[in-house]
Amino acid sequence: TMCSIENRTISPPAIETGLAYLVMEHVQGVNLRQVLQERGALTPARAVSVIEPVLRALAAAHAAGLVHRDIKPENVLLGDDGRVKVADFGLARAIETSNLTQTTGLLIGTVAYLAPEQVESGTADARSDVYATGVMMYESIAGKRPFLAPNYNALLLAIINTTPVPLREVRPATPPQLEAIVAHAMAKNRGERYPSAGHLLRDIQGLP
Repeated sequence: TMCSIENRTISPPAIETGLAYLVMEHVQGVNLRQVLQERGALTPARAVSVIEPVLRALAAAHAAGLVHRDIKPENVLLGDDGRVKVADFGLARAIETSNLTQTTGLLIGTVAYLAPEQVESGTADARSDVYATGVMMYESIAGKRPFLAPNYNALLLAIINTTPVPLREVRPATPPQLEAIVAHAMAKNRGERYPSAGHLLRDIQGLP
């Protein structure tokens, strides 16, 4: 399986027309959200096989000093050719300047995958991407998100204050080592998480 970051290129204005245009790759396939809606959940092994190339793409971004800020199943593309791609780097920013802005009072990014620090202070770094990946891993294996709430404000409070049900209680077939990796990625305190996707990737690759 190959991984890549979706390429978006702003082309220079065409000499003849003076128009700028956007060139994007067409990925034939589905996204991870569609797969989860169809199947409900993935086996732990299948979830790892999808997440590993996502982490490779994020590790490359983090090494380049970028944070994605909107990791979620909709942005994980599963091509018919077997390749996994991370899409929509439209919110990506340099790590040192990644203050999460607000638009009409709503946080940028999908709320269910926001890290506690993004909710509380609007800041995001590589560890915020790690957190979102942990939420995505949990959801892929458990078949449901770690935090469920009846409304927007309740969800924000759950993200900040609630500890999710241990993954193996929801999906007993989950290997203990994988459960520990997901919990580490989703630590409330970002200082207790993996510092970057590359560190999380190494543990995922070390699974038996």
